[in-house]
Amino acid sequence: MKDFKEKLALVPTKPGSYQMKNKDGIIIYVGKAKNLQRRLRSYFTRTVTGKTKMLVEDIDDFEYIVTSSELESLILEITLIKKYDPKYNILLRDDKSYPYIELTNDKYPTLKIVHNVKRKRNKNHLYGPYPNVNAARKTVNMINRIYPLRKCEKLKKELCLYYHIHECLGYCQKEVPQEVIEQMKKEITSFLKGDPDHITKKIQEEMEKASLAMNYEKALELKNMLEDIETTLKKQKIDLNKGYNFDCVNYYYDKNYISIEIFFIRDGLLFGRHNEIVASLEDVESEVEEYLIKFYSNGMTPHELLVPEEMDSKLLEDYFQIKVFSPQKGKLKSLMDLAKENAKEQMELQEETLKKDDEERKKALEELKSLLGLETLHRMESFDNSHLFGTFYVGGMVVFDDFLPNKDLYRKYKISTEVKDDLGAMREVLYRRYFKTIMEESYTPDLIVMDGGQTQISVCKEILSSLNLKIPIIGLVKDKNHRTNHIMNENYEILPVEKDSKLFLFLTRIQEEVHRYAITYHRNLKAKGALSSVLDAVPKIGEVRKKELMRTYGSLKKIKEAPLEELEKIVGKEAASKLKEYIEDV
Repeated sequence: MKDFKEKLALVPTKPGSYQMKNKDGIIIYVGKAKNLQRRLRSYFTRTVTGKTKMLVEDIDDFEYIVTSSELESLILEITLIKKYDPKYNILLRDDKSYPYIELTNDKYPTLKIVHNVKRKRNKNHLYGPYPNVNAARKTVNMINRIYPLRKCEKLKKELCLYYHIHECLGYCQKEVPQEVIEQMKKEITSFLKGDPDHITKKIQEEMEKASLAMNYEKALELKNMLEDIETTLKKQKIDLNKGYNFDCVNYYYDKNYISIEIFFIRDGLLFGRHNEIVASLEDVESEVEEYLIKFYSNGMTPHELLVPEEMDSKLLEDYFQIKVFSPQKGKLKSLMDLAKENAKEQMELQEETLKKDDEERKKALEELKSLLGLETLHRMESFDNSHLFGTFYVGGMVVFDDFLPNKDLYRKYKISTEVKDDLGAMREVLYRRYFKTIMEESYTPDLIVMDGGQTQISVCKEILSSLNLKIPIIGLVKDKNHRTNHIMNENYEILPVEKDSKLFLFLTRIQEEVHRYAITYHRNLKAKGALSSVLDAVPKIGEVRKKELMRTYGSLKKIKEAPLEELEKIVGKEAASKLKEYIEDV
């Protein structure tokens, strides 16, 4: 550890954000503090363990930016974390964002599952979040079957199948009284707020009719619907005089880990809960704040947020622009205590597993560092390609930090139509990825994991050399049965790694994940040959041009028939040429 005694003496006692750097000048941790000097001293003047010890050993220098308030330091911290993605800042490891059920405010409403709720907040009715994703989907399907809401995104010119099976009122051709629509919305809203009476009554009546008609298959299906309702509405009644949304947050800290518990309270009901356990740097309150900011960036913040009294309620209130407070007594305090109890229980259930997993990953990292002669090994990137429509290619990149997936950094690539082979596709993806690194002066990984042996490693070395970059490379070589057989370094030497070792297992997980990611992207684009999906795959066609093409033509057939000159007016000469070439074989 370096001696920062003289530099620490010059740090002011004001609020601000600080940035820890490693020997390569890369920012590895961003934090904030009410008192910069006191906080920075704490890293170097006390005994540290766990993740904090790893951080301190990795620090070669630090910088800081003074701010005029704690809120400014928090905003700056979050901005820098997003920009640099430091390896020691807390990650939402499972990339979890819970879905909501949306009932639109259109003239003819629809009901569906949504994930990106921020832009929809003021327009439509949202219910959730739903921790049980499967039950939420079943709920939407069930309501859409029971109530003849609009099913299509845009009104069609003729009556569709949904009308003929009595699951739509034919809004495209029929005049539907507004009072009928309002009654449906009222009953659906009542159900989603926790009152199932209207819907269960309808299902029971239909179930009885089906039984009397000896249609036992339908009766069983309806019975399963009732069970799904029970699953979806399986909530604990909380006797609270609140008819709106709020979330209750608490945590439990023990031995370098934080267990964070969030209760979702909706209309006086405990609607669901979320728990995650993360490694801590012992700045617990700040880390929980950072976690909440990341967590709510994936969804809709509640009207109110309850937090423990040791956390800075005013700071979170200013940041989220909602009411944030710490209850001191009564039912809300009991709810906070219950959240902490659940956080502790989850910690006790998972602590040993987490420790074992951390130890195994750390041991595997040390083994790989030793085999490759590396001083630092944290971030790994891996690439794979997939054919599209038998000719065109798409690419995918996955990122792992300490053998844990960092899904925020995953990237998809549309590959130019001139590319006709795997190596050409890989060259393009690698060049685009690392050229961008140079242009934006962003991070480079500690290791590139290629899906293949000498040929793939050679291509990677060629691209890195052309960009004057030096990044270690390994290849995962498959046997004739397409199973990973051994690991090769950039000098084409086979590394002595046993197939039953944890290192071999962790590396093959990376390989499986990048393959899954690339092929899923390919399948999503190819699925049903949908116009929107095809346009997603075409280079030079972004979201604005895609929408204009869909609005103008409406189908792939019409785009194929359109003259090149006509397409050029909409998307430009180069993009029109790419589009024509791309859709010829679709």
